[in-house]
Amino acid sequence: MNDARPMTPPATDGRPPAADLPAKATLGRVLVDQKKAIVVALVLVGATYWIAGQFGEWELAGCISGGVLLGLVNHLMTERWLLGIITSGADPSRSQMIASTLLRLGVLTVVAVGAAIAFWPNGIGLLLGLAIFRLIALVMTGLPLLKELKQG
Repeated sequence: MNDARPMTPPATDGRPPAADLPAKATLGRVLVDQKKAIVVALVLVGATYWIAGQFGEWELAGCISGGVLLGLVNHLMTERWLLGIITSGADPSRSQMIASTLLRLGVLTVVAVGAAIAFWPNGIGLLLGLAIFRLIALVMTGLPLLKELKQG
């Protein structure tokens, strides 16, 4: 239909138009932007309980679901960090980016391995759920980029 907002021409340097960027990076904005990833995670959790529940493996289902949810939290934290950099206009150094990534992945690793050990042998499902969600999130992120490269 008829949209009253004026069209903003795309930036020539590859960045999105300023009208598409929020004034401040918030968790709410990240949740809205990442609703596909959230829906995929919830579907995976539901499918895990549905499939593993049929075999009476409720602890395994919980561990796999926990891994999927850990992957989702990691994904959302990464997106929040990136949105914060974009909205602030900061130009972080390579060492700052590496430090932030290593800190986030270090915490994720300690939590995931600790939970896997605590719930052994079903705890290995947590690592499986984390890997499955990461793979799906990578594909969901990569496909639009490949389409854009193909068009451009």
